[in-house]
Amino acid sequence: MPVEENPQASRAGHRHRVRRRLRPPRLKGLSLNNMLPNMLTMLNLASGMTGIRFAMEGKYQEAVIAIAVGALFDMLDGRIARMLNAQSKFGEELDSLSDVVSFGVAPAMILYLWSLDDARTIGWIAALLMGVCAALRLARFNTMLGAAAEKPPFAYNYFTGVPAPAGAFLALLPLIATLEVGPGWFDSPWIVVPWTVGVAGLMISAIPTFSMKGLRIPQRYVVFVLLGVGATAAALVSAPWATLSVVGLAYIASIPFSARRYNVLAEEAAKLQEALAAGVEDKEGNPPVT
Repeated sequence: MPVEENPQASRAGHRHRVRRRLRPPRLKGLSLNNMLPNMLTMLNLASGMTGIRFAMEGKYQEAVIAIAVGALFDMLDGRIARMLNAQSKFGEELDSLSDVVSFGVAPAMILYLWSLDDARTIGWIAALLMGVCAALRLARFNTMLGAAAEKPPFAYNYFTGVPAPAGAFLALLPLIATLEVGPGWFDSPWIVVPWTVGVAGLMISAIPTFSMKGLRIPQRYVVFVLLGVGATAAALVSAPWATLSVVGLAYIASIPFSARRYNVLAEEAAKLQEALAAGVEDKEGNPPVT
């Protein structure tokens, strides 16, 4: 005997299914591991903003330290994201926006409040160039993320131009040197203006600079590297501004060597490609390439 269908129950079930289809999907929660890299990125942004506040109060030592702390957070967020497999498009965009503030706008404002203000319009133009070039560099970096597979293998250990944190550090180098030797040497706006413009140009340049991400230390040099790290840490504690000045000058001195090494590797790669092409043609019975 067939079971009679209840029309009211059928209509109620139909309405329930329609409501389920129309209901927006619930957002899945994020674990702390997935949120940790973005939290570090926000601390980077907060450090840059705090550096501007310290500069407005005339506390330039604290302003430099705030930018250095922001650079530390910037170094950690990407590495931790890769370790925890927590990379995301949102994190990439947030990181770039934070870097524009912490390593473009904040150093420019610190330098302007410290010295560039005395140069009036020219000083403000130099500060603007610092912030604009940092934004342009990071925009170029974002557009190159999808083209990473096209990068030749030897180029993975090199940046194109000076990275934003290093650019901020170099831009603040006259201030750091002044904190060590006192006013009257490197605080003149006619020194700081061309210096700031030059650093801004390095940030958007195509000069290859060393990247430490893929650096491998030979086993026999590990002990010496650890000793060097310990000595540098001790120097930072005892004479921080002198040590940072020396590190900045060493980084500037490394740029010509990085460009030369990059060109040597590019020439070797081109010769290897030519040799491989010649070998393929020989196997196919074609005349060798001369």
